[in-house]
Amino acid sequence: MSLIVILGPTAVGKTQLAVQLSDKLDGEIISADSRQVYRDMDLGTGKDLKDYIVDGKQVPFHLIDIKQAGDAYNVFDFQQDFYISYEAIIRKGKTAILCGGTGLYLEAALAKEKMLEVPENTSLREELTVLSQKELINRLTSLIKNVHNNTDLIDRERTIRAIEIELFKSQHVELQLSPVKKFKIIGLRMERENLRKRISERLEVRLQEGMMEEAERLLNQGVSHEQLDYYGLEYRFLSAYMQGKVSYDEMFEGLVQAIRRFAKKQMTWYRRMEKKGQIIYWIDAEESMDIKVQQALKLLNK
Repeated sequence: MSLIVILGPTAVGKTQLAVQLSDKLDGEIISADSRQVYRDMDLGTGKDLKDYIVDGKQVPFHLIDIKQAGDAYNVFDFQQDFYISYEAIIRKGKTAILCGGTGLYLEAALAKEKMLEVPENTSLREELTVLSQKELINRLTSLIKNVHNNTDLIDRERTIRAIEIELFKSQHVELQLSPVKKFKIIGLRMERENLRKRISERLEVRLQEGMMEEAERLLNQGVSHEQLDYYGLEYRFLSAYMQGKVSYDEMFEGLVQAIRRFAKKQMTWYRRMEKKGQIIYWIDAEESMDIKVQQALKLLNK
């Protein structure tokens, strides 16, 4: 198998399963989490770095702690970094395991085509400037059958940019092909009420372990409250509490509800992936780890 993917909503134990499979299959893990790329954001992003150690041995992982808190990072950056990590693992003859819950990142990694950084084409733009909007639309639709973004048909600048991108892609087909040729997706899921309970219990533990202090350290390092708000969920609510906008109990209850809504959105995203043709082999997250590993290995050998 070229790539193994472990996905599921927050708090179901994706990392633990990925680590056990990595240990069994001589693998390395690539994180697909939009916030775990940042250093010093451990408890708030659920890195659980201790879980990457099996029998005293470190399981190699990638795309965790690669950026400073406050730095910009997006899905395009992730896809480029994912390809680099993936190809490095494959060159070593090891098993690549993608693990995470950020839907956009997962889809970017599994896409058949790469996102391309398309430069401006000055001569092409000069040529297109004299055309009417109708002529521009005809030019674009001659290059691509289905225009998914209607704004590309309405806004003149966006239409020109869309033509520029499609022409570049047609002239550089070899740059678009993903190095991932085969993959299998294993999903972890849990009964709704049990997941809701686990989310609440896990939040209590992380607060006891120092999640509030972690947020304070980030502020002392120069990360602003606005940036904490941008990182969402845990950091947004902790920031509101530290600014005196909410009480501790309001922070805790509000955060629990927000994480539960996030988990629900994640499952909706995965169902959408399935509707688009992805096959996800689901495993009950509440089974013992031995059973989950056995089931996963059996599915991978199908």
